Amino acid sequence: MSVQACAELVARGDPRRFRAAMAAPVPARKVLLPLYAFNIEVSRAPWVTEEPMIAEMRLQWWRDALEEIAEGRGRRHEVVDALGFLEAEGAGRLDQLVAARRWDIYRDAFEDEAHFRDYLDQTGAALIEVGYRALGGTVDDTIRAVGHAAALARYLVAAPELEARGRLPLVDGRPESVASLAANALAALPRRLPRNAAAPALFEAAGARAILTRAARDPMAVAEGRLESGPLSERFSLIRAALFGRL
Repeated sequence: MSVQACAELVARGDPRRFRAAMAAPVPARKVLLPLYAFNIEVSRAPWVTEEPMIAEMRLQWWRDALEEIAEGRGRRHEVVDALGFLEAEGAGRLDQLVAARRWDIYRDAFEDEAHFRDYLDQTGAALIEVGYRALGGTVDDTIRAVGHAAALARYLVAAPELEARGRLPLVDGRPESVASLAANALAALPRRLPRNAAAPALFEAAGARAILTRAARDPMAVAEGRLESGPLSERFSLIRAALFGRL
């Protein structure tokens, strides 16, 4: 029942990841849907209150839950119950994800490009890496590149909303800098996915290439909110990834 609850949460809160999970075999969904539900709960925490202390407490609740999972314990919660498959390493990686989300609470700018990259790699990319490991894969530089590209694509799509909420989403928002950021991620993004049981953890990266290509060619599309792919393009990208192993 906890996995079903996670599926319902992801379907409502993150339709793109839900469709990616549903393109995976059923056993993989039992890993991916709880991870995506966890990500929804954590990513929402900094935004549901104007009080930083309350947001900090919400994130700390999840850090405590992950510590208990790593120790072989748990607490009664539909998402936490469904994360019981996590080993100590995966729980520790997700703890880093929660810690990185503290940046969302405040209005501070990123310190530099390294800080920005770390944020992406500890949030969106970490989710992919944990899922890939949990499905039996070994994370290498290729998998990290997929995770970074997927995280950057999602972040650039979200940048206008972040700015509207009073955040400073980019270290350098000049068009040439945005184009370079997207182009560098594209250059490292592989065109083919591994053909193994862990590959479904990478399905959520479907569509990242189209988004980053658009950002590299037309960086003003980021600020103007014209970056996101339409439903047909997204569906085609997911079919390419799930059936043919291509990004």
